[in-house]
Amino acid sequence: MEPEIKTVQRKTVNASDLYGRRVNARYDAASTTNENANLWSNADAMSAAAANSPRVRKVIRERARYEVGNNSYAAGIVKTLANDVVGPRIQIQIGDSDLQQRVESDFLEWAKEISLFAKLRTMRKAKAVDGESFAQLITNPKLENDVKLDLIPIECDMVEGFYVSKDDEIDGIKFDSYHNPIAYRILKSHPGDYRNITSYKTAGDWINRKFILHYFTAERAGQVRGVSELVAPLSLFGQMRAYTAAVIETARRAAEISGVITTSLLPEGEAAVQFDEPIVRMDIARNEVMSMPEGWAFNQVKAEQPTNTYKEFKGEIINEAARCLNMPANVAMGNSSGYNYASGRLDFQTYDRSIDVDREELEDQILSRIYRSWKEEYNALHNFSRENEKAIKTAKWFYSSRGHVDPKKEADADNVRLQNGTLTKSDYWASQGKDAKRKELQRINEMVGCEVMWNDARKAAGLDPAPYPYAGNKSNTISIESNEESK
Repeated sequence: MEPEIKTVQRKTVNASDLYGRRVNARYDAASTTNENANLWSNADAMSAAAANSPRVRKVIRERARYEVGNNSYAAGIVKTLANDVVGPRIQIQIGDSDLQQRVESDFLEWAKEISLFAKLRTMRKAKAVDGESFAQLITNPKLENDVKLDLIPIECDMVEGFYVSKDDEIDGIKFDSYHNPIAYRILKSHPGDYRNITSYKTAGDWINRKFILHYFTAERAGQVRGVSELVAPLSLFGQMRAYTAAVIETARRAAEISGVITTSLLPEGEAAVQFDEPIVRMDIARNEVMSMPEGWAFNQVKAEQPTNTYKEFKGEIINEAARCLNMPANVAMGNSSGYNYASGRLDFQTYDRSIDVDREELEDQILSRIYRSWKEEYNALHNFSRENEKAIKTAKWFYSSRGHVDPKKEADADNVRLQNGTLTKSDYWASQGKDAKRKELQRINEMVGCEVMWNDARKAAGLDPAPYPYAGNKSNTISIESNEESK
């Protein structure tokens, strides 16, 4: 007996009907109600490239630049972040050999001539405000250093694609089949420069990726251009600035001699107010008493600004605005009056971890590539052997650590760690942004010099040579003075 065959009819559903239906979901956030409809009215399903289109990025960075230029808190947050990431002391360490020490010294000398770390701070500020920063590696024959490599920061406005992009180009960046950037289109002049007389939309050169540094953080997969790190709190900065201006203006007006004249007289008879007559203005001299006619009173406007909640309101706004950068409120406000030491250190833990991640990103995208480019030219000048080239192939970067409020306690803790082997002198001096070999050599030279001067003084006084009494046995301890130097 043959099996019965059933015919199943398929129903075609249009996409508009499918997406137009009400979503039955287990999550409240996935359900649309009258109460939450406005909360996510601007939510979309755009890709990273579509959401961060050139027009959107342009509007955001222009507003971010305006706020940083006109809001002292926003400017201070950006400047503090750049100073903490790059820092005043950044030390490169290749190794302990004499060759490696000489290469390190030569690199730092070159970096000082081209103001490398100042340019890196400028790029970090641009990354926070504009969302990204570019730099071009060029040959500068005017440098006094033997290495003629130079770094020129470029604003992100000057990296722009054509109106009609090809498959391998997104927003001024060309990619290979593996999605690796291979070239950047750099405009010949800034589109916002008043001296620009050319059509910047077509005037641009494709520069090989080897000579272009692109510094940004991809928040989404497929994102190729950066968006301002201040995009989330941008409206908060504007509202705080407007509120502060309104409070100051209200307080200024209340501080003036202004008030309201009132009367208890009835508006009839001889005391009637003649509103058709012009208002008489009275000039009041400073520090004088003013009298009013019988039945009239002058009530001065009370100065009620700023309100009692003004300081608290601004503190909350700044705290929320700086949260996207993992910056504690006392750092963002530049005021730790409401903190004790324990709470301040606790807030700094999250911020310091964020700074470590930020520095690692800086090394991967900028510092390592700069060192490799410098090393290529440096090797060509000195004609190093293959062994020497291998010895200086990579470099490590060290930054100054945050100082302790009590240097004696910190020095005692470091001495304990040195004694039990959990801390080495190399690691200690690296945390201070200094080279261990140089510091130890300097300490030895100072001890020997003191010994020589001690014996010379005894000889001049007619005394026999004797051990220097202040040398002691401090070979594995750290003095408080050396710790205080790092603060």
